[in-house]
Amino acid sequence: MSDIRPHEISVPIQEPDDARLFFIGRIHTPWKDRKDCPRQGKVDGPECRIEIFEPWVPALKGIEEYDKIELLYWLDKARRDLIVQNPAHSDNIFGTFALRSPVRPNPIGTVLAKLVSVDGPNLIVRGLDCLNGTPLIDLKPDRCAFTPKAPPKD
Repeated sequence: MSDIRPHEISVPIQEPDDARLFFIGRIHTPWKDRKDCPRQGKVDGPECRIEIFEPWVPALKGIEEYDKIELLYWLDKARRDLIVQNPAHSDNIFGTFALRSPVRPNPIGTVLAKLVSVDGPNLIVRGLDCLNGTPLIDLKPDRCAFTPKAPPKD
């Protein structure tokens, strides 16, 4: 990984071995290269397909009631070693945690996507900003539209 811009700082990192995630699905988008991905997804962006794997398909029950869903995904092509970054087309440098860059120690992406339709294990959404084939970690209803399904805790 030698694509370091001026003023960026990387650190040596160990192979992670402490997180055990289940990829519950795969995201299908038109973008095959990072340079083609939008910086932020837009609600009027292209329709993209979220494929949910078995045995997780029944967990979609009721998701169609929401206009927006929050997707959490693993940016599996992102480097993980930069602590200071120099965003493209900028003379400014920032710490990784001050950016929404995919380059982070734990490259988890998140987006609030417009839910267009649900067809069995497939969700059609708009507003994504990730590469085709990105693994899906989780999805949740938009927190602003969510009403708790259980009574409040005492």
